[in-house]
Amino acid sequence: MILAVLAAAAAGCGGLQQGANPGNANQSQIAGEAHPQVVEPVAGGSPTPAASDQAADVSVSSSSPSRQAEPQPISNAEVREELAQSGISANPDVATLTPGGLAVAPVGAPPAVQAIINAGNEIARLQYLWGGGHGAFEDTAYDCSGSVSFVLAAAHLLNATETSGEFMSYGDPGPGKWVTIFASNGHVYMYVAGLRFDTVALAEYGSRWTNHSADDGGTFVARHPAGL
Repeated sequence: MILAVLAAAAAGCGGLQQGANPGNANQSQIAGEAHPQVVEPVAGGSPTPAASDQAADVSVSSSSPSRQAEPQPISNAEVREELAQSGISANPDVATLTPGGLAVAPVGAPPAVQAIINAGNEIARLQYLWGGGHGAFEDTAYDCSGSVSFVLAAAHLLNATETSGEFMSYGDPGPGKWVTIFASNGHVYMYVAGLRFDTVALAEYGSRWTNHSADDGGTFVARHPAGL
């Protein structure tokens, strides 16, 4: 069963990772796990090979009553309750990973970074789906670029979903102080306050958040939101 989940992630959002090394990831550092390349869905399309190349302009808070019984992002209240139950205190400058796979935002992080982490916690354990998060920011499952789009939109740093290839020109070039996005034509993931947010981590560890770093093999472009 675990192998099947890993295979699904590999087929749709950048591949399996090899040689994971524990430890907090530095945003300017690229070391640890590999991301093989695949073709990634186009923003705004359905999870089929015939997806449109038009980006979706959608709302983070939109939700269909017919989907209420399906998995949804957990609420901020649920996130706060679980974080409190973890007993983990926030560090000043580095995010902390809880045993349940949520991230505790550093107390010194800017509001936008805290908003990214809060949104990441809402979808951290939702399942992977190719094309998920591109028809609407709020969805029942997310692919790699849908996940990154969701958290950036929650922090008012993105107005429409983007594909992994589009993230190659997002924001400013190079690593940021708080947020670094690594993008290629086949996959996208990010570091936020030292933790990695990645759908490949979901397949391996059960959460998109991980303190295991990744190796892009020199094929990814580093970008960051302006000022972060």
